[in-house]
Amino acid sequence: MNYTCFDYEIKDHIAHVNMCRGDDFNTMTKSFWSELPTLIDQISDQAEARVVLLTASGKHFCAGMDLANFDEGVIHSGDSKHKVGQGRKNEAGYRITRDLQYTITSLEKSRIPVIAAIQGACIGGGVDLITACDIRYATKDAFFCIQEINIGLAADVGTLQRLPYLMNEGIVRELALTGRKFSAEQASDYGLINEVFDNQKEMIEHALNIAKEIAQKAPLAVTGVKEILNYNRDHSIEDSLNYIALWNNAMNYTDDMTEAFKSEAERREPDFENLVKRKKYLED
Repeated sequence: MNYTCFDYEIKDHIAHVNMCRGDDFNTMTKSFWSELPTLIDQISDQAEARVVLLTASGKHFCAGMDLANFDEGVIHSGDSKHKVGQGRKNEAGYRITRDLQYTITSLEKSRIPVIAAIQGACIGGGVDLITACDIRYATKDAFFCIQEINIGLAADVGTLQRLPYLMNEGIVRELALTGRKFSAEQASDYGLINEVFDNQKEMIEHALNIAKEIAQKAPLAVTGVKEILNYNRDHSIEDSLNYIALWNNAMNYTDDMTEAFKSEAERREPDFENLVKRKKYLED
């Protein structure tokens, strides 16, 4: 697939995915919503990469939904050539919204971690996007806004569902109800951002170093950590303890643990195998 909204390369087990429409503030066009899950699923399934670094070209990380989408039918649905009952239009609209939600959820569902490096504006859908990532860094000039309330909408593709697990719920409610901007320093204080940097170069260098560190770990253990942490969020401690017991015993980490101990004894970097390339059930 030829991507119009993203550039990407895989090097040293790191998939660097870059939103490449910087001149347009990396707004989320119709193509964006189909390209992102396709690309993330492809990277996850091919298993060459062990971590994703998500960056953006230009001054701003993401200015949210491209307003042209409201005219192109991404948001609204229904065939204007034929009279269709409102219930059927609404059902189609529900399905479209679920598709948009999966675009964001694809980051969370990826079997490898996703690191977001954010500069400038991160507005509306951009906030949805980063809440589905595993680690978030920002430059000191970055700012955030749950913009949907300002255009008469409740955010509906992930922010209201994920942000309360990352930040104090009272703060989330305030930001979601007022639509006011908040700075990178505030986002860090709230728990949304891991660390704030003076400039984009320093931020990406640090993010790459973290990505390299993750990529050196056993891939089966890394995907296990992500799987269990995501499971924890929606289940009780007892349920999650049971799940990790089942998971670890099912995955059989013996080979990776042997290599980890052996490499440490030999004072060398461990050489772990990649995850197995995942083929879709009906794929040739």
